[in-house]
Amino acid sequence: MTTVTSAVNVRLTKMLLTCGVIAGPLYVVVSLAQALTREGFDMKHHAFSLLTTGDLGWIQLINFLVTGILLIAGAVGVRRVIKGSKGGKWGPILLGAFGAGTALAGIFSADPALGFPPGTPMEGTTISWHGWIHFITASLGFVALIIACFVLARNFAAARQKNWAMWTRVLGVVLIVALVGVSSGSKGDFVTPAFIISASLGYLWVAALSAKLKNEIEG
Repeated sequence: MTTVTSAVNVRLTKMLLTCGVIAGPLYVVVSLAQALTREGFDMKHHAFSLLTTGDLGWIQLINFLVTGILLIAGAVGVRRVIKGSKGGKWGPILLGAFGAGTALAGIFSADPALGFPPGTPMEGTTISWHGWIHFITASLGFVALIIACFVLARNFAAARQKNWAMWTRVLGVVLIVALVGVSSGSKGDFVTPAFIISASLGYLWVAALSAKLKNEIEG
């Protein structure tokens, strides 16, 4: 599975994979810290994208942007390790697309909605051009992550890493259900929390994958 050979290549690949290791926990911790401290934010109804709105929205915008750049770097590292193997071409490309979608979500903010920030109407808010771009790029990024799960599951299966293959497929299915649920506009109290948890697992899975590959080339 590992194709990195020279000492210089190993060091560079480890640096790139470290970016992937950092990206997921950074996104989750920074988002969660804001979700628990910003006035009026309720994870039963508000997705993390809404943190890009309001006076403190710049924090989440930077979080999206930095996380996206780190994900792209991590995807390059993944490619350097698994190129030539099954899924070794499209898997990293899809991970890079996920990173690009995350970064673009940090350039174009979402719109105030569902009573957040405080003072925003619960209903009847409109979506601006930058809100549409935020929604579309973030959604396409998650679609890329979903496809990457199934592509890379084949890589794990070919390498006889059955647990990684199984749980990666499970994550792909969970992300599909979560994305469909939140995109449907359903207002059940479980829909948004389920999406937040699923999306966070997606980011952390990329971190775990990067750490796994980094350990392989170190070993």
